[in-house]
Amino acid sequence: MTQGSEQRFIGQLTGVRFVAAFWVLLYHFQGALATAGLLVPVLHEVLRVGRLGVDLFFALSGFILTHTYLTKMGPRATWAGARHFWWLRLARIYPVHFVMLNVAGVAAVAQQKLGSSVSGSKDWLTPVDYLRQVLLVHEWGPNPQRGWNYPAWSLSMEWLAYLLFPLFVLALFRFRDRLSTRAIALLWCVVLVPLLWYGIAYHGDPYYISDWGSTIRILTEFTAGGLTYLFVLRQWGATPDGVRPRVERLATTLSVAIPVAIVAMALVLGHIGALQWSVSDLPDTPNAADLPPKYHLVLVPLLVAWIGALALTRRGPSRFLSTDRLVLGGFISFSLYMTHTVWYGLWRAGMRAVHIDGGVLYLISFLGLVAGAIVIAWLMWRFVEEPAREWMRKRSGERPKPVEEIALENG
Repeated sequence: MTQGSEQRFIGQLTGVRFVAAFWVLLYHFQGALATAGLLVPVLHEVLRVGRLGVDLFFALSGFILTHTYLTKMGPRATWAGARHFWWLRLARIYPVHFVMLNVAGVAAVAQQKLGSSVSGSKDWLTPVDYLRQVLLVHEWGPNPQRGWNYPAWSLSMEWLAYLLFPLFVLALFRFRDRLSTRAIALLWCVVLVPLLWYGIAYHGDPYYISDWGSTIRILTEFTAGGLTYLFVLRQWGATPDGVRPRVERLATTLSVAIPVAIVAMALVLGHIGALQWSVSDLPDTPNAADLPPKYHLVLVPLLVAWIGALALTRRGPSRFLSTDRLVLGGFISFSLYMTHTVWYGLWRAGMRAVHIDGGVLYLISFLGLVAGAIVIAWLMWRFVEEPAREWMRKRSGERPKPVEEIALENG
């Protein structure tokens, strides 16, 4: 794959990061959307499965890291190489995580001191659990305890994938040359079987946390993302100038058809009565109607395939996702994901304090909630995430910014 070919998909996949983060954000904002009168039926069904934005992140992470490190780390494993990789990944995720962990802790303590009426146990507010959060191991195990800054559970899973990546990329490097394209596609299907089995057979909770659910999600989706990259790589290698026109046309069609299929399947799943969670199933969950329907993990293979389709075309959705605004959204997407739930909690506390619970003022305030989330994310990215990452990268001898990001910023 040539450098020019590489840049052809970095833009749209950066834009996808914003789509994934914003999907999760609106999933968490469903209650406010409903009160503001904006949660229309089709939007509601799409947002009910919005937690799948995290699964999209997992697969995208596997794709991009395989793209970046396949030839750097794939030929052989070294302790120095693994250590360097882990440091760079910490540079990417840890500064924002640590800041938001402590912000969330201060907010939780303040809530207790002020005697907030918000329900929910704070049994996670302990030094031991704080240490587990600091070490990014809090989601490991069959029955993890989530607390503090809730979205950080996915960072714990990403960290697990990063620790395994030096071994994972060794296998992918050998698959690249030894497996046929059909064999890679078949392996892609096989890898996702445990996820689909878990998503269909397990009904212990609607979030698929218990009984190793989070671990199953990261390992299968991250691996499928890496295999998707190998498949895309075969298509890029077909001609000296890039992908064949016939393949690009098919990819363009799929890049449109897959989101349509996801919306259609979300509507179907959301309207089958037997697949809905009820208050009797979840007595401690007052908004059971906002929960995703059972079996919604069957949508994950479509999300992973969408990444591959977008990478193989510059047309259709890829053109839109590569625009400057969407790329900037992709840059701030991690900070948006990590800050939005704490901001939402503060916003709700403020709305209760001024006794606004509906009407035009609530609608205007909701728009401010969304705009504020984006502004806060940009500030976090601009003044915490990027400076800290650049400092940590320079400490390891790397240039402050990756080549791909410099190219995107320069257009």
